Amino acid sequence: MNWLNYHHLLYFWMVAREGTILKAAEKLHIGQPAISTQLRILEESLGQKLFQKSGRTLQLTEAGRTVYRYADEIFSLGREMVDTLKGHPSGKPVRLIVGVVDVVPKLMARRLLEPALQMSENLQLLCVEDTMEKLLSELMLHNLDIVLSDAPVTAAFKVRAYNHALGDSGVGFFGQKELARRTRKNFPHSLSGVPLLLPTRNSAVRRSIDSWLEKLDIHPFLRAEFDDSALLKAFGQTGEGLFPGTMAIAEEICRQHEVELVGEIPGVREQFFAISAERKIKHPAVLAIANSAKTDIFI
Repeated sequence: MNWLNYHHLLYFWMVAREGTILKAAEKLHIGQPAISTQLRILEESLGQKLFQKSGRTLQLTEAGRTVYRYADEIFSLGREMVDTLKGHPSGKPVRLIVGVVDVVPKLMARRLLEPALQMSENLQLLCVEDTMEKLLSELMLHNLDIVLSDAPVTAAFKVRAYNHALGDSGVGFFGQKELARRTRKNFPHSLSGVPLLLPTRNSAVRRSIDSWLEKLDIHPFLRAEFDDSALLKAFGQTGEGLFPGTMAIAEEICRQHEVELVGEIPGVREQFFAISAERKIKHPAVLAIANSAKTDIFI
């Protein structure tokens, strides 16, 4: 059996936290050459490169990020053990690391995650936003607990992940008061020639809207496209055009962005999924998210 040298792991963990060997050496009160030597021995024993240079700092490689997560848990448990033996309550927080696909509306992501925060004041939530491809890669490395997405993972992604349907909602068009009231009459045919603000075509809801407009032979003016849903709504709030929003949070959209609902888009639904690396959800915070979505949000 190959035993891990925890002194080497400690030096690695400190360098990863501080970003440079110099800063880590100052924290540990030892020389830089000693840390460099120990890091090299650790990389050789693991058979993996853990750092790569980026200017004057060191960046973790994929293998380095995996080792760092384990090291963080190991030294956290060590501190907890010492506190317990000294009679101090550990108070160890529950940690939830969530990847949010960049096309998921921010208000919707917040609503979905709220039950986890309400579950315990001792929960630490970390949200990472990126593309589906990048988040699935992090999920496979166990750097994320779940991924929130507007589309299920399919065989095309070539990863072994599992979809947990949270629910689906209708989609409507929203806009600044004057534009909304002008367009509401004779909706949806009133959309012809009206400026629209839409998500980019990598969004499932955008593809559904395009198909619906084509089917009804409605030709609005595509004013702008956005990857970021919050930026899209910010432009919509200023009256640049109508924008689509999730009906499950229609009241929040109207209140927060000071807009009005024009009308719901018939037949267009927005789906939401929690994607995990395991078939069965075990994390208590993820269970709270899934249960609340089915009973409180998507009714």
